[in-house]
Amino acid sequence: MLVRTVPLVVAALLTILPTHAHAQLRARLLAAGFDRPNGVVFDPVVPGAAYVVDQVGVIRAFLNGVERPARFLDIHTLISGGYSEQGLLGMAFPPDAATSGRVFVHYTNTSGNSVVARYTRNTADPMVLDPASRFELKWPDGSGGRQGFISQPYENHNGGNLVFGPDGYLYIGMGDGGSGDDPLNNAQNPTKLLGKMLRIDVSVPANDPVGYAIPATNPIFPVANALPEIWAFGVRNPWRYSFDDAGAGNTGALVIADVGQGAREEIDFEPANQGGRNYGWRVYEGTRENFSEAPAYFPLTNPVFEYTHAVGQAITGGYVYRGAALGATYQGRYFYADCVQGRIWSLGLNIGGDGEATPGTNLEHSIEMGGRFNCVASFARDSAGELYFMDFDYATGGPGTGRIFKIEPGTASTPGVPTGLASTVQGNTVTVNWLAPATGGTAAGYVLEAGTTPGASNVGVVPTNATTLGFAGVPTGQYFVRVRATNPAGASAASSDITVNVGCTPPTAPATFTTAIAGTTVTLAWNVAAGTISTAVDVGYAPGATALTLPYAAPAAGVGVPNVPPGTYYVRSRAVNACGTSAPSVERTVVIP
Repeated sequence: MLVRTVPLVVAALLTILPTHAHAQLRARLLAAGFDRPNGVVFDPVVPGAAYVVDQVGVIRAFLNGVERPARFLDIHTLISGGYSEQGLLGMAFPPDAATSGRVFVHYTNTSGNSVVARYTRNTADPMVLDPASRFELKWPDGSGGRQGFISQPYENHNGGNLVFGPDGYLYIGMGDGGSGDDPLNNAQNPTKLLGKMLRIDVSVPANDPVGYAIPATNPIFPVANALPEIWAFGVRNPWRYSFDDAGAGNTGALVIADVGQGAREEIDFEPANQGGRNYGWRVYEGTRENFSEAPAYFPLTNPVFEYTHAVGQAITGGYVYRGAALGATYQGRYFYADCVQGRIWSLGLNIGGDGEATPGTNLEHSIEMGGRFNCVASFARDSAGELYFMDFDYATGGPGTGRIFKIEPGTASTPGVPTGLASTVQGNTVTVNWLAPATGGTAAGYVLEAGTTPGASNVGVVPTNATTLGFAGVPTGQYFVRVRATNPAGASAASSDITVNVGCTPPTAPATFTTAIAGTTVTLAWNVAAGTISTAVDVGYAPGATALTLPYAAPAAGVGVPNVPPGTYYVRSRAVNACGTSAPSVERTVVIP
């Protein structure tokens, strides 16, 4: 067993805290109809300009919220993938964008290899990049030469984010090269750029043959032959990462969300200018030992926070909030999400005197924002420090499902009625699920009600913040279930009841039902199917009507009713068991002169 030097921090389950613990948030839909949006980048030069990076290979341009007909960049013919883990994966403006006109993008080329390319703006239109200006940065090829790409052995785990740090250097998160368990051990190999955080200086002359220089302050590693571009070792697929570098109180720290394999998703926290760390993959997945082998070097650095795959399966990194709109409650909290589960949280970060962080409270915001969402693919931050996120339907591939939301303070109007209430039954285990209200205020929680008759709650009333609940050991029987949404303003009306049958099914109608009349005595007879608890006889004065219901406990299969008053009666029977009442039998007409 390998021992790390940072104290163990494990969060096996992300708890949704009570609604009174934080001010509500909402997600306001800004735009839709994208394919696989994975970035919104605000132009530091053109006021009101913003760009939506779409994995399918296009960057769409917006000015004051209105889309322009010309794309900022269209490289769909240069990329591989677009609906997998490949494609156009990142974009960033350098600090000198106003004078250099440069923009950097990260994509996988038609061979599946990772390219970081430099473009410059069109001189006639600054909201269009000049395709002829493309220059591919030249990386070590492993043989002493340089090539315009970083070789990728597999299709997945490409990383792809591009971020300029407060030091002005470009940070590039590279996945481990793919497959499972990093079979080539790239993340711990000092001669490979894969599975690393890279840091380079791209403020070089346009005629520089490499396109970047190595910052003099890049770390020197305690291992031979480490490539000088490397800033940190041991990441699996850093999607995404950001700096706490904007707004009052910022720490300059680098926060990395690293996607796990089969057990853990992790958040790594790196104080400002603390390069040279080894985050442990593939030896460790989060704080869980994955391989009993030696890493490239010690010590290994634990994540500041992690969660298990009982909670989510693919973390998406966001930002430490330093804006004003959300209020003081959220200052210094790190927003992040899970793509597979469509959940969004914020994590408190307690910063010590040494600049290191320990985790504070973890709050889930999915329900109050109107989710869960589809795959939350990325976050964005504007110049005021306010936050945005993007999602798309990963299950369908994404065409046309991509959306962009802004995170804003929530409202406290009463929520609408939850929709889509449904159940599944396996033996005596019942799972009930529903969707957040489509109208009204944002739901902060729910109340599930169950009874043995429609509208009743004699079985139980269960408050919850989840939209899926499981119950084991439910007794055999029929239940009627409904759900209400709640928030600080009150509760919604109840949804329509659903019927849940556990351990049985409602009986079929009696196969035979006969009547015989002798004077004023009417004799009724019916069959009794297996499992029938009782038989209900309905009597009415018109076809199909019921004025009176007479119950007869099984195994009674008939009854004689004396002294029936004169008249015409319409009579039928129904079988009853623990899961309900059957449809009626054939109806008989009884006439007493």
